Amino acid sequence: MEDRGNDGDRLARYHRKRRFDTTDEPRGESAGPGAEPSFVIQIHDARRMHFDFRLEVDGVLRSWAVPRGPSTDPGDRRLAVPTEDHPLEYREYEGVIASGEYGAGPVIVWDQGTYRPLGGGGAADFSAALDRGHASFRLDGRKLRGAYALTRFRDGRDGSAEAWLLVRKTGPGSSRSGPATPDPRRARSARTGRTLSQVARGTPERSMPDHGSGRVHRSEGNDHARRRP
Repeated sequence: MEDRGNDGDRLARYHRKRRFDTTDEPRGESAGPGAEPSFVIQIHDARRMHFDFRLEVDGVLRSWAVPRGPSTDPGDRRLAVPTEDHPLEYREYEGVIASGEYGAGPVIVWDQGTYRPLGGGGAADFSAALDRGHASFRLDGRKLRGAYALTRFRDGRDGSAEAWLLVRKTGPGSSRSGPATPDPRRARSARTGRTLSQVARGTPERSMPDHGSGRVHRSEGNDHARRRP
């Protein structure tokens, strides 16, 4: 399974992968937890385009790379590959990771908000559930609202890569018709309204109203969204 370090060194892998005299990514020195645990979904045009799905757990952002992004269709089972824990400051990170750095390329914050563990119990129970390989939670974001589950189906003990599935649960806000995932090249930031290409060009930020629609905007979707993983 993903080696996440001990309680005092959760960000060791994150720091080892980055040169902070070159990258403008946060070091992880200041942000604290909010009243409710947060989540962020970023779109990252690195060597391969993907979505980064991050949940605030144990004072860090536990992170998964989701190649096809989260879906609002309960019939979609989206591959989620665990990556290193990120600092809480990464919730707000949007910019261009410099050429030559790990993960070089533009990043936007596609969605952000808070989440609530399902099934009872507190933060420690949710962390333990993830460690066991299955956890359910409800997202309350600007674009996504509803229940999801993360399930580990390969633990990597046999030398293969650890892998999970991210699945939308049936309920309010789920949909089996229309675009279930945005086209990442047309998607806009929940923070600044910019696309990946605009971030790459250095287009100035603009603040976005918090409409809390809980839906994937149709303007962000296309046939790409309906393909299964």
